[in-house]
Amino acid sequence: MGETLEFDIVHNYSLFEVGITVKAVLKNGDLSVDPDAKIDTGSTYCIFERYLGEGLDIDVESGTPLRIGTATGSFQVFGHELELSVFGIETISTVYFAESEFFARNVLGRIGWLDRVKLGLIEQEGKLFLSEYKN
Repeated sequence: MGETLEFDIVHNYSLFEVGITVKAVLKNGDLSVDPDAKIDTGSTYCIFERYLGEGLDIDVESGTPLRIGTATGSFQVFGHELELSVFGIETISTVYFAESEFFARNVLGRIGWLDRVKLGLIEQEGKLFLSEYKN
């Protein structure tokens, strides 16, 4: 027996770009930044470039330290609780900012974003389906 899913948002993305890029909004009080971010189901955490945290008037290294390990090495990040919004779906999440100013990637990972949304993909058509996750 099949299961039916319903989504609030349908987003068409380019099949010619590497990864699925969406516009994220990070807010800290009255300050906000709106970087492009990749949806990364293989990333445990939401990680952003250092300068974005600094643009939110955050002392990046005052956050919760965490060492991120990858297949090619590891790097240091610092966690801060902020408002994170994608396609109008707003959550309060701990996001991490890279220690290095040379880290040049923004990813939406499992903890802090994917665990708060309902996500569907039709890769062959470049379609992303999204809704806020509600029990």
